Amino acid sequence: MTESPLGLIEQHGLALVLLNVFLERMGLPVPAAPALIVAGALAATGRMDAAGLFVGALVACMVADGLWFAAGRRFGARILKSLCRISLSQDSCVNQSTLQFERFGAGALVFSKFLPGVSGLIQPLAGSMQFAWRPFLVLNALGSILWIGACLVLGWLFRAEIDPLLARLTYFAGIALCAVVALFIVYLGYRWLRRLAFRRGLRMARISAEELKALIDSGQAPVIVDLRGAGVRAADTRVIPGARALAGEALEASLKELPLSARIVLYCGCPEEASAALAARRLHERGFEQARPLRDGLDGWESAGFPFAAAASEALAS
Repeated sequence: MTESPLGLIEQHGLALVLLNVFLERMGLPVPAAPALIVAGALAATGRMDAAGLFVGALVACMVADGLWFAAGRRFGARILKSLCRISLSQDSCVNQSTLQFERFGAGALVFSKFLPGVSGLIQPLAGSMQFAWRPFLVLNALGSILWIGACLVLGWLFRAEIDPLLARLTYFAGIALCAVVALFIVYLGYRWLRRLAFRRGLRMARISAEELKALIDSGQAPVIVDLRGAGVRAADTRVIPGARALAGEALEASLKELPLSARIVLYCGCPEEASAALAARRLHERGFEQARPLRDGLDGWESAGFPFAAAASEALAS
């Protein structure tokens, strides 16, 4: 006879929850917060080991996050681009994570698990910036404790409501399982369609590395904008000669100094020039019709055999 979901949860719940936490922190689209909340309710009623649950979830977080941090230290900016290339949230990838890290500093490691879309990139980003191991472990442990604790406290607060829900799942076991699988498939499909729509929205004319180099050599160099945050620039020190580092609000402020007829070339650290194309589209909407992303970004410039500069200026007038 098939064991009920409630029986499975009570017998194997601890291992399943810890596996869920580990897989989510490794980047799989399997949200762990709901499982931790249910586990918190079971622990509150004595049907799951509260101490084992908390310690196990903390260990799962630290091991997974530590692996990503080590990968960031070993592979630098390349690991960030690889993660974004397979991400279902490509529109909120490297640059958004960098902005969060720059806004909160090392504190981003504490709050990252509460930030959807960027939580999986903060650890490898910190590693790519050569953040030291000891402060990483301390801050990441603090963040993990806060996140796990918040989920378990929610489970404890709503334990009276979760128990009847688990009972209904037991009664409608087959239907409930099918519903969960269906919802998961719908969720993945929705995110994938959003990614496709985002990529279609980025289709626009791009300037090649050869065209940009010809303009520079002819003395008609456009305004070249490096959209990467300081963290990504520290991990990937390649800079196109004459580029200005104008990420986020700095770009908006600098637009006031430019005529609408200005020729602007933008590049970033994202796959398919995602952030650069988004910024170019916004510039078009503001009247800068000659704003274009650089095709293939820094990799295209390097592949063409063109030299890099030592650093980017942080103002339009360098």
